[in-house]
Amino acid sequence: MKKILILTMSVVLTTVSAFAQENIIDEIVGIVGQKIILKSDVETTALQYKSRGETHGGEKNLKCFAFEELLYRALLVNQAKIDSIEVSDMQVNAELERRMMMFEEQMGGREAMEKYFNKAYSEIENHFRSIIKDQLIAQQMEAEVTGNISVTPQEVKKYFKSLPKDSLPLIESKIELAQIVIYPKIKDSQIEQIKKTLKEYKDRVEKGEDFAFLASLYSDDIASAQKDGDLGWIRRGDLVPEFAAAAFELDQPGEISDIVKTEYGYHIIQFLGRKGERIHIRHILKIPKPQTSEKIKAKAKLDSIAESIRNGSITFEEAALLYSDDENSSKSGGIIVNPYTGTSEFISSQLDPATNYILKQMKTGEISEPFESTSMKGKPEIKIIKLINRTEPHIADINTDYQQISDLAKQHKKTEIISKWIEKVQKTTYIKIDEDFFNCNFKYKGWLSAD
Repeated sequence: MKKILILTMSVVLTTVSAFAQENIIDEIVGIVGQKIILKSDVETTALQYKSRGETHGGEKNLKCFAFEELLYRALLVNQAKIDSIEVSDMQVNAELERRMMMFEEQMGGREAMEKYFNKAYSEIENHFRSIIKDQLIAQQMEAEVTGNISVTPQEVKKYFKSLPKDSLPLIESKIELAQIVIYPKIKDSQIEQIKKTLKEYKDRVEKGEDFAFLASLYSDDIASAQKDGDLGWIRRGDLVPEFAAAAFELDQPGEISDIVKTEYGYHIIQFLGRKGERIHIRHILKIPKPQTSEKIKAKAKLDSIAESIRNGSITFEEAALLYSDDENSSKSGGIIVNPYTGTSEFISSQLDPATNYILKQMKTGEISEPFESTSMKGKPEIKIIKLINRTEPHIADINTDYQQISDLAKQHKKTEIISKWIEKVQKTTYIKIDEDFFNCNFKYKGWLSAD
């Protein structure tokens, strides 16, 4: 189904490129009530779609698609003014601050951002303030239009029956599994060595070496190491308590914390700046790695546990409760909860490579041999798993995929409500569009009939 009218708060650099170019000759191409749409708005929105790989049938159709989205947003904002729907300065300022921080991070700092836009920071901020305010108002107005949408079982069934057979969605394979985990013992001498190493890093930085360079070389946090250890602008609630406590005590640019222990390992943190409730920091993480001898011991213990389960001496659920080091799954019979969905079902891309590899060789109900893996928090582990259930990829079926179909039905209902609202409000709103767009195949024909 063709989708339109999606208001997104995410910002990529392409959405603002027109603002950075001084040589654009602008003109009004649309008027909706008291809101105007500029040619540069259309060009920039079309560029955003193009950067995401969306073409909508070619350059002309892409611009028509972008233009209709802007017409819809203008219709929302104009109607919000009539209905006295507003957003507070606090909401606008908070979102503006978030956007500006995002720009700074993406572009490599404030100076780089000012160079990119060829404008002072205050000018950039003023430009985006009105844009953000309109987006927030449009979101609030759309929420008023759609309300709290729900669908009944009858509506879900009716929606499913209305779908052409060749348009039914493909449901990915879903996996349910349980695990028994042993974290190989880490010797005190290894922890002391990690602490010594981190202290050496701190000393080297205080003597003039670059923290970012050391983080890129030595941090065990692979994701942030690729960005020189940079965690960006974050709030206290984004961090585990021990890390947050140490990070928010820092207040001088370049200051480095003492060694911090968390569930992820051992860290040192460098403070870069503070803005309101957010701080900008880097870190170096070192995760203790178990020795081979400790891995062998863990595998031997899990071998014995697996054999006891197979011969019926103990159930997998009982063994998980008694022997598993993973507190999150041990009390639920070893069943792993998907942190992305809150359910026990995973798709393969949500599991670590080692677990995925083992699962491909297993049948339902089977228990694996012990193998090495990495926990969701990056901790080395040895484990056995039990494949509880695996569905095959299949075309959606109302009996087995009710929730997914219900979600689709809810989105379809929302689209219908929005469509009816647009058609109604178009008739009572002054709308004028430039003749360059007369040949667009708009989804809602009222843009032209209202002209």
